[in-house]
Amino acid sequence: MPIYKMQGKKDGLQKYRVRINYTDRSGKPRQLDRVAYGAEAAKELERQLSAEHSGKAPAPNKALTVYKLYNSYINVKKNEIRETSLNRVEKILSNHVLPTLKDIKLSKLNTEILQDWKNHIEQKGLCIVTKKNIYGYFSAMLNFAVKMEYLNSNPLTRVGNFKDAYIKKESIDYYTADEFKKFIHAAGEEAERLGFYEWHYYVFFNIAFYTGARKGEIHALKWSDIEDNVLHIRRSIAQKLKGGDRETPPKNLSSIRDLQLPNALIAVLDEHRRRCRENIKDFSDDFRICGAKTCLRDTSLSKRNVRYSSLAGVKTIRIHDFRHTHASLLANEGINIQEIARRLGHSKIEITWNIYSHLYPREEERAVAVLDSI
Repeated sequence: MPIYKMQGKKDGLQKYRVRINYTDRSGKPRQLDRVAYGAEAAKELERQLSAEHSGKAPAPNKALTVYKLYNSYINVKKNEIRETSLNRVEKILSNHVLPTLKDIKLSKLNTEILQDWKNHIEQKGLCIVTKKNIYGYFSAMLNFAVKMEYLNSNPLTRVGNFKDAYIKKESIDYYTADEFKKFIHAAGEEAERLGFYEWHYYVFFNIAFYTGARKGEIHALKWSDIEDNVLHIRRSIAQKLKGGDRETPPKNLSSIRDLQLPNALIAVLDEHRRRCRENIKDFSDDFRICGAKTCLRDTSLSKRNVRYSSLAGVKTIRIHDFRHTHASLLANEGINIQEIARRLGHSKIEITWNIYSHLYPREEERAVAVLDSI
């Protein structure tokens, strides 16, 4: 079952072909080829394929520690998930699991040790959502250990997830149409006062309100993404990865979408394009819509958000809440939940429904009216 070095690299890691020979259930000889990046990931992939297809699982390593498992797990995940997602996995596991458990051998990872770990996390004063996320990422890593036959079962399931004695559905924050009008009017006045570059922020918040796009998706937008008044969302930009800004695919396949633009936003974009052509000598359609050669900074965007809302005399909401504002406005007008899910780029309509179902009071009234008419 050899590993071959191939031409090409990804994120600085050498490309390898992993090949295994095995016999299927009918007794026929088979061969399987897969690709991995990095020598360690290739070895892990070979081990995994061997366990799944040859029926001859490698003997568990009783000396394997949580830290060594973490390294193996991360090397495999590098080839399976987006870089932004990988960064989140690494951050949560290294901050909340490794500090107390990294030197513990998997064979010694029992209920008592894991309960002590849970108690340690409880002392951090984190919100219930964060604690459940930590549990989920740790449990996924231990499930990987089971899959690789380092463990017979996941011991964390016996301890159970974190619980909140006072569970309540979190409310979402958003602007009404009138509040947004005040906010964007204040943003426009600031752009008039401060000059050309300030208009990029004004345009950013217009796009956020009228499309419901994610912050990273708006950062990544280029003028070439607008075609016949349709906005093509095809990429995202992450600013929190090591090494600077990184252009990545959107969050999921459903996030690759086309949005027809309303007339109000078309007018804003047309005027902004005119300003860009007048103020940027080498302007081209390959420039970012908001920021030109480089995208706007998240920190500057947050400061503008606070300033504009203060000048407008309205509450300050998060940048992400402009996405809620877009969806809430449509939901309150009775727009089909499936269309809202499509516009937001949600992978499942259940996600949209769980967040915005309470904004459909008119549907409840209509249902009662139908029953009353019988």
